[in-house]
Amino acid sequence: MSDPNDVQKVAKLVKEFRFAMLTTTGPGDKLVARPMTVQEAEFDGDLWFIAARNSHTVTELTSDPIVGVSFASNDTWVSLSGTAEVVEDSQKIGQLWNQWVEAWFPEGPDDPNTVLIKFTADSAEYWDSPGGRIASVISLVKAKVTGQPFDGGDNSKVEL
Repeated sequence: MSDPNDVQKVAKLVKEFRFAMLTTTGPGDKLVARPMTVQEAEFDGDLWFIAARNSHTVTELTSDPIVGVSFASNDTWVSLSGTAEVVEDSQKIGQLWNQWVEAWFPEGPDDPNTVLIKFTADSAEYWDSPGGRIASVISLVKAKVTGQPFDGGDNSKVEL
């Protein structure tokens, strides 16, 4: 396990995101990334997604559970590596259910096609540019003027 401060930093960054890209291995060993909605705000190493049992995502992670999850904004990027599994837990689905999920599953949380994907991270890498776009522009100008390499902010690889 990495420095606890780095682990806390990953948790803090992930908490800021609502949407992620879940990458699975598809037919022909091709990597396929799809947008997914993160269903819990607290990141403890696991992420939960609600998915359709008959989806390509579920089929692919059942064949190969090694997946990636990534998040991106204008000034923060997080990449997680780990494994995913299909979980059938109607109580957990009920806990995570919200009005946005109903757009994809209009039959409600009891829809037999509804399953959970539990992603368990084993490592992460993040890039964070505190101060956002303005701080990045200032750092770029400073690098250009001084001839020093661009300091884009905070970057770390983290074992979880």
